[in-house]
Amino acid sequence: MVLRGRICMLAFLMAFGPEFASSSPGGEAQTAAKKDAHVDKAEFGKMPDGTVIEAFTLYNTQGASAKVITYGATLTELHVPDRNGKIGDVVLGFDNLEGYVQGPHPYFGATIGRYGNRIAKGKFTLDGKEYQLATNNGPNSLHGGPTGFDKRVWKAEPIEVKDGSAVKFTYLSKDGEENFPGNLTASVTYTLTNSNEIKLEYFAETDKDTVVNLTNHSYFNLSGDGSGNILKYILYLNADKYTPVDSTLIPTGEIASVENTPLDFRKPTEIGLHIGEIKGIGGYDHNFVVNGKAGTLRIAARVTDPASGRQIEVWTTEPGVQFYSAIGLDGSIKGIGGVAYQKYSAICLETQHYPDSPNRPNFPSAELKPGTKFHSETIYKFSAK
Repeated sequence: MVLRGRICMLAFLMAFGPEFASSSPGGEAQTAAKKDAHVDKAEFGKMPDGTVIEAFTLYNTQGASAKVITYGATLTELHVPDRNGKIGDVVLGFDNLEGYVQGPHPYFGATIGRYGNRIAKGKFTLDGKEYQLATNNGPNSLHGGPTGFDKRVWKAEPIEVKDGSAVKFTYLSKDGEENFPGNLTASVTYTLTNSNEIKLEYFAETDKDTVVNLTNHSYFNLSGDGSGNILKYILYLNADKYTPVDSTLIPTGEIASVENTPLDFRKPTEIGLHIGEIKGIGGYDHNFVVNGKAGTLRIAARVTDPASGRQIEVWTTEPGVQFYSAIGLDGSIKGIGGVAYQKYSAICLETQHYPDSPNRPNFPSAELKPGTKFHSETIYKFSAK
């Protein structure tokens, strides 16, 4: 993996002649530049206070690329081939910083923390002390509060990896930020492998007992460039059970079987086949209990778009995965290329600890203590059939 500047490439072309260059943006020079895995760095925009937000574009040897910015450690673009080799952007996002900063948006591509998903009434008790968080989702706290990790500026640096290219993002969440206890040092490393995988590896350490639940909130549209919807996508979930919720999407504490429910994706099933049977919220927004031992890397989900042939396999060490069918989109948000993002235009598969785990002793613990490390890994494996 090499961090390269445009000046070096220009010098190469001038030295070795026009046969290596092309006068058009889509010519041989661009194709040649994609042969080696590397990272490009550029300015993405500036915050209102003048802070520069950087964009790191990762390339692999197969022509795939991923762009991640320091605002929210956010994945803004992910270009992978379809069955015909055509490259398309398979995540929803914006092509300018203003889209992320100024307007409300549903966490497109962001790193979520300090606690991903919901905490009931914004309250939890740790070491005998009750903590009150902001309630930014009805009566509950969602995704770390109004100014979670998705709205923070992270530090970033490319790192050397044997397979593909990678960038490590780090952020210090200070004691009391969004009223969470402890100074928490968090990192997430994005790696684009040469086999078209996006690997996300998270670490966190604290100096005081706290709770942690880190995830990524990418919206995947396998048709490419925000086109179409997911209702014909074929979904497999490696989950025999799920966590039922109340009317505010807080788990009841029960862990129930998916059998004979519209949540049974143990056999590959069209997403739209039973979506109309989900009452109250208009689609899927459910936490599934991933089969197998938490802490070990195992498959959680597989999604296939029959039209493009693109497929994602999601592998994770996390105990759960949230399947969200983009029910909150309504066409009012326009993303890259001016595309209006409609309901069901993407699928989110957020690997995680269960919602409201700090208040549910029977759920896998989300507590982190000083002297221990939070570590989690999720891999999105792309292919085309």
